[in-house]
Amino acid sequence: MGKAAAARKLAAAAAYGGGGLGMAGATTYGLLRLEARIARRVIGRTDDRVPDATGWYGRGRPGPSLRLALLGDSSAAGYGVHTVEQTPGAWLGSLVAERADRRVHLREYAVVGAQSSHLEAQVTQALVAEPEVAVVLIGANDVTHGVLPATSVRHLSEAVRRLRDAGVQVVVGTCPDLGTIRPLPPPLRQVARLWSRRLAAAQTIAVVEADGRTVSLASILGPEFDEAPQVLFGPDRFHPSAEGYEKLARVLVPSVLAAVGLRADDEDLPRAHRGEAVMPIGYAAVQASANAGTEVDGTEVAGAKRGVGGRWVTLMRRRVQPGGASDSPDAHEGQEPQTPDAPAETSTGAS
Repeated sequence: MGKAAAARKLAAAAAYGGGGLGMAGATTYGLLRLEARIARRVIGRTDDRVPDATGWYGRGRPGPSLRLALLGDSSAAGYGVHTVEQTPGAWLGSLVAERADRRVHLREYAVVGAQSSHLEAQVTQALVAEPEVAVVLIGANDVTHGVLPATSVRHLSEAVRRLRDAGVQVVVGTCPDLGTIRPLPPPLRQVARLWSRRLAAAQTIAVVEADGRTVSLASILGPEFDEAPQVLFGPDRFHPSAEGYEKLARVLVPSVLAAVGLRADDEDLPRAHRGEAVMPIGYAAVQASANAGTEVDGTEVAGAKRGVGGRWVTLMRRRVQPGGASDSPDAHEGQEPQTPDAPAETSTGAS
């Protein structure tokens, strides 16, 4: 079975039940569960407290404001950094406000250690605030805890459907490539790469089928990070450093803007010279799982959403804009900027 067909089968198993593993898959799954326990002991955890990025961004910018929700695990919460300005939430809020030239209210619901099964509670909380767009980062803990991919994808799909049914645009950063995480001993490292890419492809299919869009985070913890582990990994050698979280947020911002209709004028249609195209969802999901920054979103061909290869999608590689800075959030929309000596607001835990 080809990779595209395998990804479609896994996503279908999540949607319709089942998802049993063949002999080879069962062996891989058993190995993953066994050695993941070793990896978690090596990685350890010193402190679950992270700065809370909830608040207003874009001081002095005009309205109408944009409401943004951030859901997921430690990669969304910013585990391992010490100031709120270093978190992915602060980078997202600041950069979206700058690019859109609008005030942004970001509310964080991410929890350190969360798995896809925890999204139900986070979505319930988020819907109360009626966000216009939700960013979801989830999947790495499912891999390191040996959660069956079909189970993981089902929880994510249900979360996206609930958000979309409420009129919320959804951008999901798919599971990163865990194959170069240094604390993972061979052969777990190779198994984690296979498992995380398979999960990312299936997440892509399930999210798009639920009317969301995905952005691949493949090399956020993959080859590029492996070349500079002291810069882009944090002290535990598993979570990103402050520089890593900034890079993660920058990859997501163009798709967040596109989700609310604020994309650049030259990014309406796929450009072949950048490897962008309209294609069946299975092939797009596999390509995206190996290439960070790749966006996959549903489309139509000659008025039809589906073809012989399944759902039609657009694969885009949106430009990541340089520049911009991360600000501390304001508690109130009209609050004046803090003085340089004022401490950044932090919380004792992720929301």
